[in-house]
Amino acid sequence: MKFKVIAVITVLFCVIIASCQSDAEQDFKRYYTGGAAIYKSKCQNCHGNNGEGLSSMIPPLTDAAYLKKNRAVLACFVKYGIKETIVTINGKAYEGAMPANVDMPPIEIAKVVTYIGNSFGNKMGTIPVDEVNGNLQKCN
Repeated sequence: MKFKVIAVITVLFCVIIASCQSDAEQDFKRYYTGGAAIYKSKCQNCHGNNGEGLSSMIPPLTDAAYLKKNRAVLACFVKYGIKETIVTINGKAYEGAMPANVDMPPIEIAKVVTYIGNSFGNKMGTIPVDEVNGNLQKCN
C-alpha cells in the first residue's frame, strides 16, 4: 500500500513538473528527441556518433560557427543533398556527395536540424518547421 501511495505521488509530481514547462521548452524537447532518432537512422552512419564526420570525405557537424552562419541552407542540404565541394570547416575543404532525402517531410527535417544544431557542442535552439518550410522554398 505504501508503495502505491509513493508511486501516485511520484507520478503527480512528474505531471506537475511537466506542466510547468513552457510551450517553447516542450516543442524543443519534442523536436530534439525526434531529431535524435532521425539522426541515428539517416545521418549517423556517415557523420558519426558524435558528429565527427569522416576524414576529408564527410564534414563534421561540430562547427557551431558554420552551422549558425548557414542555418538557412541546412534544410536544403538535408532535403536535396550535396553534389560538390560544400564547405570549408576549420580550414579544411570537404568534397563528395551527400545523398538527398527528397521524401523526408519538413517536420522531420526540422527535427533533425534542431538535433544537429543542439548537439556536438552546438547551441542553436529550436529550428521550427515553419522556418524549414521557408528555407526549403529558397533552395537552389
